[in-house]
Amino acid sequence: MLYQLTEELEMLRQVVSRMAAEKVAPRAAAIDEEDTYPWDLKELFTGQGLLGAGVPEAYGGSGQGLPAVCLIVEEIARASASASLIVAAQELGLMPILLAGSEGQKQKYLPELASGERICAFALTEPNAGSDAGGIKTRARREGGRYLISGQKCFITNGGVADVYTVFASTDPEKGLKGLSAFIVEKNFPGFAVGKKEKKMGVRGSPTAELIFEDCPVPAENLLGKEGDGFKIAMMTLDRTRPVIGAQAVGIAQGALDYAVNYTRERVQFGRPIASFQGLQFMMADMATKVEAARQLVYKAAFTIENAAELGVSPAGVSRYSSMCKLFASDVAMQVTVDAVQLLGGYGYMKEYPLERMMRDAKITQIYEGTNQIQRLVIARSLLEKGK
Repeated sequence: MLYQLTEELEMLRQVVSRMAAEKVAPRAAAIDEEDTYPWDLKELFTGQGLLGAGVPEAYGGSGQGLPAVCLIVEEIARASASASLIVAAQELGLMPILLAGSEGQKQKYLPELASGERICAFALTEPNAGSDAGGIKTRARREGGRYLISGQKCFITNGGVADVYTVFASTDPEKGLKGLSAFIVEKNFPGFAVGKKEKKMGVRGSPTAELIFEDCPVPAENLLGKEGDGFKIAMMTLDRTRPVIGAQAVGIAQGALDYAVNYTRERVQFGRPIASFQGLQFMMADMATKVEAARQLVYKAAFTIENAAELGVSPAGVSRYSSMCKLFASDVAMQVTVDAVQLLGGYGYMKEYPLERMMRDAKITQIYEGTNQIQRLVIARSLLEKGK
């Protein structure tokens, strides 16, 4: 299936691109330097309705779907990866509610999340359970009309700024993955606290923190799906949000390429612009080719996942496309940003220029929402199942 941006999506891309250039780019260096959440940009994105692009109109969003979310994140990431996470993390946090929530849960939470009135987060990872979700130690025990959650989460994007968390905890430890359940937890529930904020290499304007639960009472009606559905909900969520990280990676890479190309036009050595040297031209040609290949795969995946039912794409096929685009785009982002730094030579290494920040930001795209080693496992298993 070939994808093509509709006129509406192309208009959205142009609007966000202009906004990112005018409002986000001038703030990007300060956001990184100050290591603080850019509330001003969150309000800007909220005013533009960008946080609800992936939410159906029935629940307060614009209903533009996954390709629109990817476009928004890519265009913002060209200027600031941290700022793009305002949109990407919101999509990740609300996706379990959108996929598995009851009608009552959707009506209660999604309109405020789509409007940006409330911020959300996705809480799966633990100190001893990163790629291994079966190692989750957080427990949720039923007590009358509520669950009591106890445990610890780490590396949670939006930790400390989110109002609503989708939290994964074990309701039956003996069942391993099949004993995981998912819950909607609000920040003001007693027994819930935010722990230390991490000091990170990149995406420093997006807070990452630990969460602590000490017999935190959660109403039984805040269980997503039924007990034991947690792992399935988490994997379905990641299948639909990994392309967003792929789009973020493409945006970072494109931003780095644009800056490096412009620099080589202006930088003069040996009496002429360094852009005239064939060795550097070949580097830039390879960089541009990789970025465009990554972009095509990301949007192929986004459109395929969005239309999986009518295209007859299986759940395994959805997982495969999702993992392939995240894997490839994030590797490209790392390669391209490293090469972009090289094109600037010593200047690329200096904080006065944006490329060292872009290189630091690119690295996380190979790690979060499943490391690229995990993506290769998902792809391989999907291929082997397909061949049976």
